[in-house]
Amino acid sequence: MTVRARATLGASAVVAIALAIASLALLGLLDANLLHNAESDAEAQATAVAQLADTETLDPLLTPTHGADFLQVVTADGQVLTSSQNLLGRPPVATDRPTVPGVVRTTWDTGPLGRGNRQRVVEVTTRTRAGLVTVYAGTSLRDADAADSTTAAALAVGGPLLLLTVAWVTWWVTGRALRPVEAIRAEVAEISDRDLHRRVSVPRTHDEIARLAVTMNSTLDRLESSGQRQRQFIADASHELRSPIAVLRTQLEVALAVDDPALRPELISGALEDTDRLQQLAADLLLLARIDSAEPVPSNELDLTELVEEAIGQRRGDPLPIRAQLAPGVAVTGSGLWLTRVVTNLLDNAQRFAAREVAVLLRPAEDGRAAVLEVRDDGPGIPAADRERVFERFTRLDDARSRDHGGSGLGLAIARDLAAHHGGTLTAEPADQGARLVVRLPLAVPRPRAAVAR
Repeated sequence: MTVRARATLGASAVVAIALAIASLALLGLLDANLLHNAESDAEAQATAVAQLADTETLDPLLTPTHGADFLQVVTADGQVLTSSQNLLGRPPVATDRPTVPGVVRTTWDTGPLGRGNRQRVVEVTTRTRAGLVTVYAGTSLRDADAADSTTAAALAVGGPLLLLTVAWVTWWVTGRALRPVEAIRAEVAEISDRDLHRRVSVPRTHDEIARLAVTMNSTLDRLESSGQRQRQFIADASHELRSPIAVLRTQLEVALAVDDPALRPELISGALEDTDRLQQLAADLLLLARIDSAEPVPSNELDLTELVEEAIGQRRGDPLPIRAQLAPGVAVTGSGLWLTRVVTNLLDNAQRFAAREVAVLLRPAEDGRAAVLEVRDDGPGIPAADRERVFERFTRLDDARSRDHGGSGLGLAIARDLAAHHGGTLTAEPADQGARLVVRLPLAVPRPRAAVAR
């Protein structure tokens, strides 16, 4: 069932239940009120006749007034003393007579007059000089029955009409409310991967539908941006792969064409260098693909100090020294392999452009919530205008940061993506000399002592 049908069915069911309860309550209250009125009139008439019997001033023929249809006065031994015209010559109305004074109210489906409508009878027993005397005053409930029948017929006709009206109004209002949603759905369905620039129209109502349209446009913005990044990435990767492949093919063709055995080792060595470059580039591209696929980060607690020390220790043979100032016991959560790659990429970048040395600093942040890792070099530095652009994929700055230094333009981009994947940041910040790259990673939450013991 559609939303429109479910809303209509739900509203109709609720109204139907409410109508049924209200109808039953109305009929019950109406019948009770009419019955009470008839009973009050009959009781007043019977009480008046009982007072006459008490004073022994009963008329031989009683005349019912408004609110009573018949009257009858009966002694304790069943003798009819007097009655109204319509009960002359008839036996007592009731065979079981009260034995004590009081008032008894009874409803009969068929009264002593033999008519087909209900009758309400009130028995008032009083004590006279001759003994107990019971006065029967009866009133017909034909008006109450007629009112009940009329009301029931009106409800039987009006209830379904009201229910149909509610169903039609709900169907119409729901359709009007869902019409913008259907328009947004149809417009989004027409948008393909080749026209992600299109956007849905936002209603001016400032309601949930307008917010839905804004959300859809935001989603389309992200899809378009993702598509553009993907196309740009493919184009840049194709451009980066084309050059080493072309050089490798040229070297292999020259090696195949040259007959001089002395030149072949040099050509083969150059081909191996280009092959290593291709292998490294392919590995970087695969790592970027894993990062873009939002692969979950392992929740392993790591000692970042030891991890940085190991990364520096593997570079003891590098021509430029690394000066390290590492705070002990800095713990973070994440993947040791990926965080090692972050440190390695930053050290590679620093050593590629440093003049004399590279400095590495690790400390907790002042607020105690993050670990701060700084990698500095004394090279040409990064211009202020390029401090964000340097983290873009396949980006090489002019002059010092060119392809001649052997980089593919992916090192800093991979390092920033990995830092962001761990909930951290990587920024290029101002420095007095050279480049200053700062990584901030969330510190690991200390575990309870019981958990550590286990």
